[in-house]
Amino acid sequence: MSIADMILRIRNHSVVYILIALILMSSIAVIYTKHSTRTEFVVLQKLEKQRDQLNEEWGRLLLEESTWAQPGQIEKQASLRLNMIVPSADMLVVVKQ
Repeated sequence: MSIADMILRIRNHSVVYILIALILMSSIAVIYTKHSTRTEFVVLQKLEKQRDQLNEEWGRLLLEESTWAQPGQIEKQASLRLNMIVPSADMLVVVKQ
């Protein structure tokens, strides 16, 4: 076997080794990407669940706000908490300019 044949054989094997190394690096990158995608998907699911809970709470708060904002409720709270009364006709004063 001549030296040229040996060099050619080493070159052929080095290409194979380089290709094997590249395939291994590519497979590791695929595994890492898949794992990272699954991890991020779990985080996304948790955030969507939290969003849904916050939307439910927001709806309940809007309902409570509309209940408290009704004129009858405001009048009731004004009389209970602030001792306010609805003025009678003789208590009204009309100011004309």
